[in-house]
Amino acid sequence: MTRLSVNINKIATLRNARGGNNPNIIQVAKDCERFGAQGITVHPRPDERHIRYRDVIDLKLVVTTEFNIEGYPDNRYIKLVSETKPAQATLVPDKPDAITSNAGWDTIKHEKFLMEVITELKKCGTRVSVFVDPALRMVEGAKKAGADRIELYTEPYASQYHQNPTTAVNPYIEASNVAHQIGLGINAGHDLDLSNLKFIKKSLPHLDEVSIGHALICDSLYLGLENTIQLYLRELK
Repeated sequence: MTRLSVNINKIATLRNARGGNNPNIIQVAKDCERFGAQGITVHPRPDERHIRYRDVIDLKLVVTTEFNIEGYPDNRYIKLVSETKPAQATLVPDKPDAITSNAGWDTIKHEKFLMEVITELKKCGTRVSVFVDPALRMVEGAKKAGADRIELYTEPYASQYHQNPTTAVNPYIEASNVAHQIGLGINAGHDLDLSNLKFIKKSLPHLDEVSIGHALICDSLYLGLENTIQLYLRELK
Protein backbone atom coordinates (compact mmCIF):
# COMPACT_ATOMS: atom_id res chain seq x y z
CA MET A 1 0.00 0.00 0.00
CA THR A 2 1.20 3.51 -0.82
CA ARG A 3 1.42 5.58 2.35
CA LEU A 4 -0.02 9.07 2.67
CA SER A 5 2.19 11.66 4.38
CA VAL A 6 0.38 14.93 5.03
CA ASN A 7 2.46 18.08 4.62
CA ILE A 8 1.27 20.58 7.24
CA ASN A 9 3.23 23.62 6.03
CA LYS A 10 0.03 25.41 4.97
CA ILE A 11 -1.41 25.03 8.46
CA ALA A 12 1.65 26.87 9.77
CA THR A 13 1.20 29.55 7.09
CA LEU A 14 -2.31 30.21 8.39
CA ARG A 15 -1.09 30.35 11.99
CA ASN A 16 1.73 32.73 11.15
CA ALA A 17 -0.58 35.10 9.27
CA ARG A 18 -2.26 36.09 12.53
CA GLY A 19 0.31 35.26 15.16
CA GLY A 20 -0.46 33.25 18.25
CA ASN A 21 -1.06 29.54 18.02
CA ASN A 22 -4.30 29.10 16.09
CA PRO A 23 -4.41 26.68 14.37
CA ASN A 24 -2.28 24.63 16.72
CA ILE A 25 0.35 22.82 14.65
CA ILE A 26 0.87 20.08 17.21
CA GLN A 27 -2.83 19.32 17.50
CA VAL A 28 -3.31 19.33 13.72
CA ALA A 29 -0.47 16.82 13.28
CA LYS A 30 -1.99 14.55 15.93
CA ASP A 31 -5.42 14.88 14.32
CA CYS A 32 -4.04 14.06 10.86
CA GLU A 33 -2.66 10.83 12.29
CA ARG A 34 -5.94 10.12 14.09
CA PHE A 35 -7.79 10.65 10.81
CA GLY A 36 -5.62 8.08 9.04
CA ALA A 37 -2.48 9.82 7.77
CA GLN A 38 0.49 7.45 7.80
CA GLY A 39 3.07 10.20 8.02
CA ILE A 40 3.61 13.89 8.71
CA THR A 41 5.80 16.02 6.44
CA VAL A 42 7.27 19.44 7.16
CA HIS A 43 9.56 21.67 5.12
CA PRO A 44 11.18 24.37 7.26
CA ARG A 45 12.71 27.21 5.26
CA PRO A 46 15.35 29.69 6.43
CA ASP A 47 12.85 32.58 6.76
CA GLU A 48 10.45 30.37 8.78
CA ARG A 49 7.50 31.71 6.80
CA HIS A 50 5.50 28.59 7.60
CA ILE A 51 6.98 25.73 9.64
CA ARG A 52 9.44 27.03 12.21
CA TYR A 53 12.49 25.14 13.36
CA ARG A 54 11.01 25.06 16.87
CA ASP A 55 7.89 23.43 15.41
CA VAL A 56 9.99 20.58 14.06
CA ILE A 57 11.52 19.89 17.46
CA ASP A 58 8.09 20.00 19.12
CA LEU A 59 6.50 17.78 16.46
CA LYS A 60 9.15 15.12 16.91
CA LEU A 61 7.84 14.60 20.45
CA VAL A 62 4.27 13.83 19.34
CA VAL A 63 4.35 12.34 15.83
CA THR A 64 3.80 8.59 16.10
CA THR A 65 3.72 7.80 12.38
CA GLU A 66 6.60 8.48 9.98
CA PHE A 67 8.05 11.95 10.41
CA ASN A 68 9.53 13.38 7.21
CA ILE A 69 11.61 16.56 7.19
CA GLU A 70 12.16 18.11 3.77
CA GLY A 71 14.65 20.84 3.05
CA TYR A 72 17.80 22.11 1.43
CA PRO A 73 20.68 20.40 3.26
CA ASP A 74 22.51 23.40 4.64
CA ASN A 75 24.19 23.28 8.05
CA ARG A 76 21.04 24.28 9.91
CA TYR A 77 18.99 21.54 8.23
CA ILE A 78 21.62 18.89 8.93
CA LYS A 79 21.77 19.98 12.57
CA LEU A 80 17.97 19.84 12.85
CA VAL A 81 17.78 16.33 11.38
CA SER A 82 20.66 15.18 13.60
CA GLU A 83 18.82 16.45 16.68
CA THR A 84 15.35 15.15 15.84
CA LYS A 85 16.25 11.92 14.00
CA PRO A 86 13.11 11.70 11.84
CA ALA A 87 12.15 8.54 10.00
CA GLN A 88 13.01 10.26 6.72
CA ALA A 89 14.95 13.27 5.48
CA THR A 90 14.02 14.44 1.98
CA LEU A 91 16.69 16.56 0.30
CA VAL A 92 15.45 19.26 -2.05
CA PRO A 93 17.55 21.72 -4.09
CA ASP A 94 15.49 24.82 -3.23
CA LYS A 95 17.05 28.24 -3.07
CA PRO A 96 16.36 30.05 0.24
CA ASP A 97 13.76 32.35 -1.37
CA ALA A 98 11.92 29.64 -3.33
CA ILE A 99 8.14 29.81 -2.95
CA THR A 100 7.91 26.06 -3.39
CA SER A 101 10.00 23.22 -4.78
CA ASN A 102 10.16 23.54 -8.55
CA ALA A 103 12.86 21.13 -9.77
CA GLY A 104 14.73 18.03 -8.76
CA TRP A 105 18.44 17.66 -8.02
CA ASP A 106 21.02 17.32 -10.74
CA THR A 107 22.44 14.26 -9.01
CA ILE A 108 25.33 14.02 -11.47
CA LYS A 109 26.55 17.58 -10.97
CA HIS A 110 26.04 17.48 -7.20
CA GLU A 111 27.04 13.87 -6.58
CA LYS A 112 29.92 14.66 -4.20
CA PHE A 113 27.85 17.11 -2.16
CA LEU A 114 24.89 14.75 -1.91
CA MET A 115 27.11 11.83 -1.00
CA GLU A 116 28.65 13.79 1.89
CA VAL A 117 25.24 14.93 3.18
CA ILE A 118 23.64 11.51 2.88
CA THR A 119 26.53 9.87 4.70
CA GLU A 120 26.16 12.36 7.56
CA LEU A 121 22.38 11.97 7.85
CA LYS A 122 22.50 8.20 7.80
CA LYS A 123 24.59 8.32 10.97
CA CYS A 124 21.34 9.36 12.69
CA GLY A 125 19.56 6.23 11.51
CA THR A 126 17.43 8.38 9.18
CA ARG A 127 16.28 7.17 5.78
CA VAL A 128 17.32 9.63 3.07
CA SER A 129 15.25 10.48 0.02
CA VAL A 130 16.43 12.71 -2.83
CA PHE A 131 13.99 14.90 -4.78
CA VAL A 132 14.48 14.26 -8.52
CA ASP A 133 12.87 14.84 -11.88
CA PRO A 134 11.72 11.68 -13.69
CA ALA A 135 14.99 11.36 -15.62
CA LEU A 136 16.81 8.04 -15.61
CA ARG A 137 20.29 9.53 -15.13
CA MET A 138 19.06 11.54 -12.15
CA VAL A 139 17.56 8.41 -10.58
CA GLU A 140 20.77 6.47 -11.11
CA GLY A 141 22.76 9.40 -9.72
CA ALA A 142 20.69 9.37 -6.53
CA LYS A 143 21.53 5.72 -6.03
CA LYS A 144 25.22 6.37 -6.63
CA ALA A 145 25.15 9.17 -4.05
CA GLY A 146 23.83 6.72 -1.45
CA ALA A 147 20.13 7.61 -1.25
CA ASP A 148 17.64 5.10 0.11
CA ARG A 149 14.75 6.54 -1.87
CA ILE A 150 13.89 9.11 -4.47
CA GLU A 151 10.95 11.47 -4.43
CA LEU A 152 9.69 12.03 -7.95
CA TYR A 153 8.79 15.67 -8.63
CA THR A 154 5.26 15.37 -9.99
CA GLU A 155 4.34 18.94 -11.00
CA PRO A 156 4.97 18.18 -14.71
CA TYR A 157 2.70 15.12 -14.41
CA ALA A 158 -0.03 17.15 -12.71
CA SER A 159 0.13 19.99 -15.25
CA GLN A 160 -0.19 17.59 -18.22
CA TYR A 161 -2.61 15.12 -16.66
CA HIS A 162 -5.86 16.62 -17.94
CA GLN A 163 -4.56 16.86 -21.51
CA ASN A 164 -3.18 13.33 -21.79
CA PRO A 165 -2.79 11.19 -18.65
CA THR A 166 -0.80 8.45 -20.38
CA THR A 167 1.71 10.85 -21.88
CA ALA A 168 1.97 12.66 -18.57
CA VAL A 169 2.75 9.55 -16.55
CA ASN A 170 5.06 7.70 -18.95
CA PRO A 171 8.34 9.32 -17.77
CA TYR A 172 7.39 8.46 -14.20
CA ILE A 173 6.77 4.83 -15.09
CA GLU A 174 10.23 4.58 -16.66
CA ALA A 175 11.92 6.34 -13.75
CA SER A 176 10.04 4.23 -11.21
CA ASN A 177 10.94 0.98 -12.95
CA VAL A 178 14.64 1.90 -13.00
CA ALA A 179 14.54 2.98 -9.36
CA HIS A 180 12.94 -0.31 -8.32
CA GLN A 181 15.45 -2.33 -10.34
CA ILE A 182 18.44 -0.67 -8.66
CA GLY A 183 17.01 -0.94 -5.16
CA LEU A 184 15.66 2.54 -4.49
CA GLY A 185 12.39 3.16 -2.70
CA ILE A 186 9.99 5.47 -4.53
CA ASN A 187 8.11 8.48 -3.19
CA ALA A 188 6.25 11.14 -5.14
CA GLY A 189 5.01 14.63 -4.48
CA HIS A 190 4.03 18.07 -5.73
CA ASP A 191 0.60 19.08 -7.08
CA LEU A 192 -0.93 15.65 -6.52
CA ASP A 193 -4.65 15.91 -5.77
CA LEU A 194 -7.93 14.01 -5.82
CA SER A 195 -8.19 14.26 -9.60
CA ASN A 196 -4.77 12.84 -10.55
CA LEU A 197 -3.64 10.74 -7.58
CA LYS A 198 -5.39 7.47 -8.40
CA PHE A 199 -3.95 7.31 -11.92
CA ILE A 200 -0.33 7.77 -10.88
CA LYS A 201 -0.77 5.30 -8.04
CA LYS A 202 -2.15 2.71 -10.46
CA SER A 203 0.67 3.42 -12.93
CA LEU A 204 3.50 3.09 -10.39
CA PRO A 205 3.02 -0.25 -8.61
CA HIS A 206 6.15 0.20 -6.49
CA LEU A 207 5.18 3.63 -5.13
CA ASP A 208 5.96 3.67 -1.39
CA GLU A 209 4.70 7.08 -0.34
CA VAL A 210 3.11 10.31 -1.51
CA SER A 211 3.58 13.60 0.30
CA ILE A 212 0.64 15.96 -0.17
CA GLY A 213 0.03 19.33 1.44
CA HIS A 214 -1.34 22.26 -0.56
CA ALA A 215 -4.16 20.47 -2.38
CA LEU A 216 -5.15 18.40 0.63
CA ILE A 217 -5.39 21.43 2.92
CA CYS A 218 -7.35 23.37 0.27
CA ASP A 219 -9.80 20.47 -0.10
CA SER A 220 -10.21 20.30 3.66
CA LEU A 221 -11.59 23.86 3.71
CA TYR A 222 -14.65 22.53 1.91
CA LEU A 223 -14.72 18.90 2.92
CA GLY A 224 -13.25 18.88 6.41
CA LEU A 225 -9.83 17.54 7.34
CA GLU A 226 -10.91 14.08 8.47
CA ASN A 227 -13.06 13.48 5.42
CA THR A 228 -10.37 14.82 3.07
CA ILE A 229 -7.69 12.52 4.45
CA GLN A 230 -10.04 9.57 4.05
CA LEU A 231 -10.75 10.56 0.44
CA TYR A 232 -7.02 10.70 -0.34
CA LEU A 233 -6.47 7.33 1.31
CA ARG A 234 -9.28 5.89 -0.79
CA GLU A 235 -7.51 7.04 -3.96
CA LEU A 236 -4.38 5.19 -2.85
CA LYS A 237 -6.07 1.84 -2.25
